[in-house]
Amino acid sequence: MALLKKPAPPETAEKPETTLPETEETNTTGEAASEELVDAVMKKYDRESNVRIWEGKPRLVVNIILALFSLFCICVTLFTTWLEEIRLSSFMALIILMGYLVVPAKKGVQKVNYMPWYDIVLMIGGSAAFFYFTANAITIIQQGSKFATYQIIIGIIGIAALVEVCRRSVGLPILIVAGAFVVYALTFGLNNPTFSGRLNYLVRALFYSKEGILSTPVNTCSKFIVVFIIFGAFLERTGIADFFIQAANAVVGGFSGGPAKVAVVASALEGMVSGSSVANTVGSGSVTIPLMKKTGYKPEFAAAAEAAASTGGQIMPPIMGAAAFLMADYVGVPYGEIVIMAILPALLYFTGIFISVHLEAKKLGLRGLPREELPKFKNLIGKLYLLLPMVILIYLVTSNTKTIQSAAAIAIVAAIAVSLINKDNRMTPKRFLEALAAGGQGTISVAAACGIAGIIAGTITMTGLANTIINGIVELAGSQVIIALFLTMICCIVLGMGVPTTANYCIMAATCAPILVRMGVPLVAAHFFVFYFGIVADLTPPVALAAYAGAAIAQSNPMKTAMQSTKLAIAAFVVPYAFALNPVMLFIDVQGPMQVVLIVITSLVGIFGISAALEGHILAHMNPIQRILSAAGGLLLIDPNTITDVVGIALVLLVVVWQVLQKRLVKTAAAA
Repeated sequence: MALLKKPAPPETAEKPETTLPETEETNTTGEAASEELVDAVMKKYDRESNVRIWEGKPRLVVNIILALFSLFCICVTLFTTWLEEIRLSSFMALIILMGYLVVPAKKGVQKVNYMPWYDIVLMIGGSAAFFYFTANAITIIQQGSKFATYQIIIGIIGIAALVEVCRRSVGLPILIVAGAFVVYALTFGLNNPTFSGRLNYLVRALFYSKEGILSTPVNTCSKFIVVFIIFGAFLERTGIADFFIQAANAVVGGFSGGPAKVAVVASALEGMVSGSSVANTVGSGSVTIPLMKKTGYKPEFAAAAEAAASTGGQIMPPIMGAAAFLMADYVGVPYGEIVIMAILPALLYFTGIFISVHLEAKKLGLRGLPREELPKFKNLIGKLYLLLPMVILIYLVTSNTKTIQSAAAIAIVAAIAVSLINKDNRMTPKRFLEALAAGGQGTISVAAACGIAGIIAGTITMTGLANTIINGIVELAGSQVIIALFLTMICCIVLGMGVPTTANYCIMAATCAPILVRMGVPLVAAHFFVFYFGIVADLTPPVALAAYAGAAIAQSNPMKTAMQSTKLAIAAFVVPYAFALNPVMLFIDVQGPMQVVLIVITSLVGIFGISAALEGHILAHMNPIQRILSAAGGLLLIDPNTITDVVGIALVLLVVVWQVLQKRLVKTAAAA
């Protein structure tokens, strides 16, 4: 999570698009990327890291505002029973205020302690528009559809201010999607004969009702997501990220291709804390990518392995991506149950990446890190207390002992207590303020994306476009569920290019998930399906931000890295089909433990077969026939059918046996 930072070095600040600096620093496990490199990559690929430069007293004032926002959200969520319109409009007013305080209009050189006059005007006007709704919420609710012209103007100002905050903190792609839907609504989608009538209706619906900006995404963000972001900011300051990397090194660092396996394990662990694919890639990748290159992995593979593993952070329980909280609201299932359902698919995803990096290591003949460079288990045991906040959170969330908000608040207190044990990460008043400020700052982009997602979902609903899309795809798919799944996958990936996962999921939940439900896919499985493929968009070219961030650290070709990361994350393309066709993987309609065991076995064999085909190696180099048979066997195992399962496993086993015999022949020939 990016906090307000000191000025970057001139070469970084002035030329954010140029070649990034070489790695220099070292740590206990080998080379690591320099701090300048990490900052440059974050500024280039993570919009949250492009912030104004505040120093001295102005910096303190801004951090206090951000911290007070975090406290406001916690208190309102836990202790008040405000009218929803009052709570949500005040929340968005503060997001607008903070958005302009923190995020500049464009990248590049920033003057210290400077905010242009037009940003001040936008900040005051935008936040005042939402505060107007807050102050007059009851009157506005009671006045029905009779809105004065000045009220429509206020609504337009509020919407415009939110759009600009979203452009700065999130990017243009989501606004292009939203703009297309708004234009459709104003031209063809609404029935009012006059343009002014359509405009008035649209502004009323999007700004003054709970069907637009203040709909489910913003509601979920203000109630759940923000407290988890704050929890992540506090947990980060306990030093747990370093502990995860050291633990991963101790467990798998010494095995063949150890650094790549460390990247997978560490990213899976860090994913339990942070749901940002770019932040995960840069955070752990600054250590693991240089190590992978040093071990012998090609730069593109090293960057791709980290990007694929880090992107999986958004599907890794217990925190997952922000969209998981939205899913709980959309499908009416407690978040604790969503977490449990996500466990098996997430493990299969990371297992698939682990298999791929292992096969690549064997193909290249790579070794692990020297034992003397690896952390000692006895030193890590003494740091297990760092896991206490997460253990408490997982228990409270999954047992339904407390509400999600209360569980996160208790976990924050636990993180503060844990930090006091270690003098290096002790929670001083200054660090406490910084953690609260980081939580507030981290909420800006998510809340802005949720607000725009509400605009998209609102226009889709009010124009009836959702039914048109649903009927068209259902008619095209006929009775073939697999066709509907494939078309939905394409929609998710295309719309997800450059669009945050949260917003992507909102769009897909309104349009594509109902298609799958109508085709017979269970509701939760349908939403998990679109959730997964919204995340995959961070890896798939041409807009693969996580892969590009990894490529910047590895100094590799961005497009080749994105293609390689897509190959490594093949499990993300297989697993959703598996649980959509057989929801047992999500623990839905389970008829016994053996059924779960069988789906796990077939999924693992299928992922292994496809991964091996893509890598072209198991025990020896695979010829084209072996790769085709292996891929075919893996793909057959997607379908939960006894015949396809038997044939699929047989094909994969045939290739494995063939590889064993092939390796023996090579050894015999070499001995002769």
